[in-house]
Amino acid sequence: MTSATTGTNGITGATATTGHGDDWRAWQDSWDRQQEWYLPDREERFRVMIDLVEAVAGPEPVVLDLACGTGSITDRLLRRLPGARSVGVDLDPALLTIARGTFAGDDRAEFVTADLRDDDWTRKLPRRDFDAVLTTTALHWMDTGALNGLYRTVASLVRPGGLFMNADHMPQEGTPLIDAAERALRLRRQEEQKAAGTPDWRAWWELAGRDPVLADAVTRRSEIFGDHSDGDFQPQEWHARTLREAGFREARTVWCSVPDAMVAALR
Repeated sequence: MTSATTGTNGITGATATTGHGDDWRAWQDSWDRQQEWYLPDREERFRVMIDLVEAVAGPEPVVLDLACGTGSITDRLLRRLPGARSVGVDLDPALLTIARGTFAGDDRAEFVTADLRDDDWTRKLPRRDFDAVLTTTALHWMDTGALNGLYRTVASLVRPGGLFMNADHMPQEGTPLIDAAERALRLRRQEEQKAAGTPDWRAWWELAGRDPVLADAVTRRSEIFGDHSDGDFQPQEWHARTLREAGFREARTVWCSVPDAMVAALR
């Protein structure tokens, strides 16, 4: 029998051994904490992203949440812009289970299982014209050739005058001392978070795999992806240039931290 006492990270003691059950909001919150382990400015990039969506597409955009995971972008979008609608697409069965559970009964959000590496993945979408396509910290696992092709496909999904934004790891060359200083600070803060009970990537997935409501989906995920690995990392300039070559009229960096950046492209 597990205890229900609250730990230092705000998660009940029961989660230390059994996870969150079908409390989907608790799963969303724990995913956010785990992601913030690596991305302390995660909420800031969401804010900038949705500000620009509203600026370009107004208060009721139709959005494709690309490689949506648990629906983190959809969550922020619908809270900020209640008149928006979102279609989330991903291949991960565990994260999609959390997304579908979180938004069950909300007809503004729907989720599609599809592999972005398949040539025909767009056929699974309920529509092919979006005011905005948004993604964050997800596409770095694709190699350069696959991402180049994906950008061309995305251009066909964004309506004229619509927007695409990708926030991800986009390292820049020429500042090794700045990069090292930022990384050292980030690692120190991660150690502090670990001491406070925040799970890292591996610990979070171990927790999910032990929970009966997610165990089967986590097993299927492991069969699909194997060990998590990253693809190629390209600088901001590459993303902007490749998006223009894919058919977008304008593309540039609209937000950045030391290791990450967000590139926006107007169709």
